Amino acid sequence: MTYKVLILNEAKTDFRQARKTYSDINHNLGKRFVVSFKNVIKRIRQNPYLYQIRYDDVRVVMTKTFPYLIHYNIHNNLVIVKAVYHASEDSPLNKLD
Repeated sequence: MTYKVLILNEAKTDFRQARKTYSDINHNLGKRFVVSFKNVIKRIRQNPYLYQIRYDDVRVVMTKTFPYLIHYNIHNNLVIVKAVYHASEDSPLNKLD
């Protein structure tokens, strides 16, 4: 079963900021970030239950090459991407200690 993915506006903003950061360093680096992000979304779409719940009802997966965490929920056959945080940012995950 393939799940539909909805990326919330806040997560889109997070993604755009991250892409801009990498593109400002090097255009190809920004492109690589986009590919890495899309690959994670593809894996989530195919099997969202593959990743563990980290807080509340939110699952978290890190991009393969870049230190970004994608936070999402699952509702029936819909995956809702809530945030895209740099691993060192002040995210809800960092407040679990």
